[in-house]
Amino acid sequence: MNFPNPTHATSSPSTSSSYTLTHASPNFKRPMLLPQAICTSQKKSISSGALVEPYVNSNPMKSYITAGFSPRRYEAQPLVSSQSLNKHVFSVEALVTRTAQDVSDTTLNSDDKIGVLLLNLGGPETLEDVQPFLFNLFADPDIIRLPRIFSFLQKPLAQFVSVLRAPKSREGYASIGGGSPLRRITDEQAEDLKKSLFAKNVPAEVYVGMRYWHPFTEEAIEQIKKDGITKLVVLPLYPQFSISTSGSSLRLLESIFREDEYLVNMEHTVLPSWYQREGYIKAMSNLIEKELKSFDSPKEVMIFFSAHGVPLAYVEEAGDPYKAEMEECVDLIMEELERRKITNAYTLAYQSRVGPVEWLKPYTDVTIVELGKRGVKSLLAVPISFVSEHIETLEEIDVEYKELALESGIEKWGRVPALGCEPSFISDLADAVIESLPYVGAMAVSNVNARQSLVPLGSVEELLATYDSQHRELPSPVIVWQWGLTKSAETWNGRVAMLAVLLLLFFEVTTPDSVFHQWGILMSSLR
Repeated sequence: MNFPNPTHATSSPSTSSSYTLTHASPNFKRPMLLPQAICTSQKKSISSGALVEPYVNSNPMKSYITAGFSPRRYEAQPLVSSQSLNKHVFSVEALVTRTAQDVSDTTLNSDDKIGVLLLNLGGPETLEDVQPFLFNLFADPDIIRLPRIFSFLQKPLAQFVSVLRAPKSREGYASIGGGSPLRRITDEQAEDLKKSLFAKNVPAEVYVGMRYWHPFTEEAIEQIKKDGITKLVVLPLYPQFSISTSGSSLRLLESIFREDEYLVNMEHTVLPSWYQREGYIKAMSNLIEKELKSFDSPKEVMIFFSAHGVPLAYVEEAGDPYKAEMEECVDLIMEELERRKITNAYTLAYQSRVGPVEWLKPYTDVTIVELGKRGVKSLLAVPISFVSEHIETLEEIDVEYKELALESGIEKWGRVPALGCEPSFISDLADAVIESLPYVGAMAVSNVNARQSLVPLGSVEELLATYDSQHRELPSPVIVWQWGLTKSAETWNGRVAMLAVLLLLFFEVTTPDSVFHQWGILMSSLR
């Protein structure tokens, strides 16, 4: 399409209709980062004798400021208040205190059988797979979040939406060869990761678990058990964490572990996100630098980062850190490019929105049109949230957005490929696995040696609860009811309409003689 709740300033870009545009230049200055939350835990020794100090890597919450094409300085507006930041720091530090153990207990030995579980979204491999794949997707409460009172409608609604969207989705998959290449590419990544680990003297088995299609996570877990794995590193193939991607996969995984005695006793750890790793940043920068050279005038090309979007409520209400991590990721890549004397203008937008709710802004399609109006002639699209080619890169970006760009006055279009099996990227993933091994089953914190967050799977629900704990309803637009074309009236109209739609869907799905059944929109199997 899958972390602290920021209290947004009034100028928060997530609620602004304007697109983000920043220019990197020799005089460009980054906003100061919020300080990291440092855990005061005692230093612990590992088998090599090195000392590490555990700490929590609190992701900087930064705001982009719309700027012009010319170089200019700006001051960032904070996305979190000191009060909400302190709440987040306290919650995570409490998590660390309850789960940290002596690292010396995790010394590897010859009897250890190491496994790596790669988690990904999955995708339909044939056109016949499209509708059941969509059903699995929309049946996930982390994808479509219904109010608890309507949770019983999750599967009927998923059935309805999947049947409704399947024809158009089949057209998209047909245009890229009849199915998603995601499984094939992920399998290749797993094989290359295994080879890289062997080359680094770490024999390990690598498994693939998909959230919504084969091989399902449950299938991968069964194979892990058959192989007798004793130490497992769980690595979601999403560089940035989101409740709807990594969070959904980890919730499922934790529920599987909780019900299995073998899995409960198996040492394991999770890397929730790894977008800040040096190897990943350099690999992305290498691809961008290479593609820029394909343009006649590389310095005039706008670098266009396009990330998969999430509903705005996930960030503002549920505390999803996806937006903050994505913005920091783009900053890190541009800093690396600046070190290479590449100072192109760049922007970040969000694609793939569906439904009537508001998603993270700026939107990719709207931003492309705006760039055309502003006179941008060369655009290089960078699929920043994807490490594999699939429908959203091959069809949405390569076809739909390219056509829109050319229609909007952009004359030259390019696209950075997804990382796939790029050697330096795979090598860095192997390093991430190796760096986490001394802490498997031992630490719930980031550490100097590992350079990424390490979370025991048994603490995933606690981790996600930390993000959800800040959930609160947004205040009403006005205090009293007002008639007419007012925000209050529209809010209540929307609530009444949503309730009516949910009741209509329930009636349509459960009643054989419903209008939609008679029209053939719903399959007879739903009766």
